[in-house]
Amino acid sequence: MAKYDAKQIRNIIILGHQSSGKTTLVESLALGCGLISQKGEVERKNTLSDYSPDEQKRGASIQTAVIPMFYKDHKINIIDVPGNDDFISEVIGIAGVVKGAVLVVDASVGVQVGTVKHWNTLRKKGIPTFIFVNKMDKEQVNFEEVLEEIREKLGKNAIPFCYPLGHEKGFDGFANVVDLKAHKFDGKGEVEAEIYEDKKAKVFELHNTIVEEVAKTDDTLLEKFFNGEQFTPKEIHDSLRIGVLNGELVPVVVGSATKNIGISTLLDMFIDYLPNPCDLKPLEAKDENGKEVVRVTSDSEPFSAYVFKTVVDPYSGVINIIKVCSGVLHVGDDVYVNGATQRVSMLYSMTGKKLDAITELGAGDIGAVTRLEKVASGDTLSSPKAITIYKPVKYPTAVIFKAIVLANKNDESKIGPALAKMQLEDPCIEVKRNNETKQLLLGGVSSSHIDFVIEKLKGVYKVDVTTEPMKIVYRESIKKTAEGDGRYVKQSGGSGFYGVVKMRFEPAEESVFAEEVFGGAVPKNYFPAVEKGFFEALNSGPLAGFPVIGVKGVLVDGKYHPVDSNEQAFKMAGILAFKDAYPKCSPIILEPIMRIKVHIESRFTGDVLSDLNTRRARIQNIEEKDHGNQEIEALIPEAEIIDYATQLKSITQASGFFNREFVAYEEVPEYLKDKVIKENKISQ
Repeated sequence: MAKYDAKQIRNIIILGHQSSGKTTLVESLALGCGLISQKGEVERKNTLSDYSPDEQKRGASIQTAVIPMFYKDHKINIIDVPGNDDFISEVIGIAGVVKGAVLVVDASVGVQVGTVKHWNTLRKKGIPTFIFVNKMDKEQVNFEEVLEEIREKLGKNAIPFCYPLGHEKGFDGFANVVDLKAHKFDGKGEVEAEIYEDKKAKVFELHNTIVEEVAKTDDTLLEKFFNGEQFTPKEIHDSLRIGVLNGELVPVVVGSATKNIGISTLLDMFIDYLPNPCDLKPLEAKDENGKEVVRVTSDSEPFSAYVFKTVVDPYSGVINIIKVCSGVLHVGDDVYVNGATQRVSMLYSMTGKKLDAITELGAGDIGAVTRLEKVASGDTLSSPKAITIYKPVKYPTAVIFKAIVLANKNDESKIGPALAKMQLEDPCIEVKRNNETKQLLLGGVSSSHIDFVIEKLKGVYKVDVTTEPMKIVYRESIKKTAEGDGRYVKQSGGSGFYGVVKMRFEPAEESVFAEEVFGGAVPKNYFPAVEKGFFEALNSGPLAGFPVIGVKGVLVDGKYHPVDSNEQAFKMAGILAFKDAYPKCSPIILEPIMRIKVHIESRFTGDVLSDLNTRRARIQNIEEKDHGNQEIEALIPEAEIIDYATQLKSITQASGFFNREFVAYEEVPEYLKDKVIKENKISQ
């Protein structure tokens, strides 16, 4: 495969709500470029991008697919990502490195929840975007209504670059508003045609709107506009490109991926209006010493690349998909990654699941490497002579956890490696083993996300598991200071045990041991034994068996026997002293408190706040965000958000999401204390 200069490359992500027609659009683009001679179909399970068994079974995308296409001496890397929120890591991973997007809208249903979420991601990342209004051939589609909804929900800078044509309600083509040319579907494909008389007035009206937008981009053009002079096609295209790159214009294109209408226009627009990698600002990074460095997307720069996706293939092993940010990568090059140097032995161009070996990959291009050890999404590859480290993308935290239980104990050795591979592919999966509750916890961004992981464990890795609710990890502590006596005396002939201590226990920031013994009542060589007993006693509190935190244990007095005293006796005496004093210390139950940041549309603020109040949340901050969104920050007991991901989706019509992090332990309210003790004593 020929190497393309960065100016000839376009990297474009295809986004949209689930079932908006993204995968079919990719097939049509591939056909239009001559990559394939016949389109695949989702229903027939033979598309380029939905190639995994899981995708074919679901009939929907669940992972990123890279499809390079070649059109008019340009290389267009199309990246098809899932529309389902469960696979949000796929979108976040690629959105950090790609600077061109097509947001697909299903004309028959309009702007959906997923459309808005993807739009917000694109705006946040500053990615120039086209909106492709798909399925215009469906019955009862009203383009004016769809356009109004787009402008209302996605922004007033959405401008039609195409206008649908058709007699009465039948869609059979469109007019390119920019160059005033019509394209019609003749039953087989798209052909040039005349603009229908009844549509000319509207098309010219929209053309004049675009001309006005062009005039605003330059004082010379503005003067020309007021003088009534015509703009040249080059002036129009160049000005529109600047507007698109700056995010001031969002072209709206119409078509039907099923009938291949609008495809050639879309391909031409990729080249005309979307940025090549050279258009990008210099990339900020750091060297191995943390010093800031800058890389420009050019072959002449030192090599650097960002890993935006990792795939685990049963035959090829771990595949790292990279975007070359600067320089050129050759087979046989040494690269620096994660503090070590490794050699690149295999380099590929990736088309869906197909890997084609190549010898080099230039600046701005996308490809794949294999056989690199301990490399995952978010890592940077760079020249060892000019070490570069890009800031990794921040993925959402897992917000819902379930305990997984093996159906077959013989699978114990298989589940760890299987989950590790799945975490490589999806950074939003979290796995942790809780030694206190003896549970293996699986975390995800939603209940259905976890269900997918379970399904894949069973189907791909042949590990049969069931799930059970996650147990909350509580703690115990004390509120008052009290003293306790510990007496461990056993004599039954021969050497016995003799250890007697008096200890004071008081609330503290963290658990510590101290001594205030006078006159040798307890020899110093037994202090460590008493300390050991104290900390062992903290492992399981008398209230409900939870670990005890925030206690200072002070040895104040005691007795010993010159013959029968030993370390074991004083260790046991320390344990008994704690148990004796504990009921007098006003023991309490502590629960984990989480900080959550809830992202919602402003119209749901009242309902979300009301629900949070029922969950004992303490609102810390409400911040206005872009596009009518809000972020609510709150502190909330973990026990109250076990099901919150599901409930939040219900309240916000699937548009809300949140992140969480542990903050501290706080006292369980008195009215809940007995319930917590009862439930956990039963389960232990």
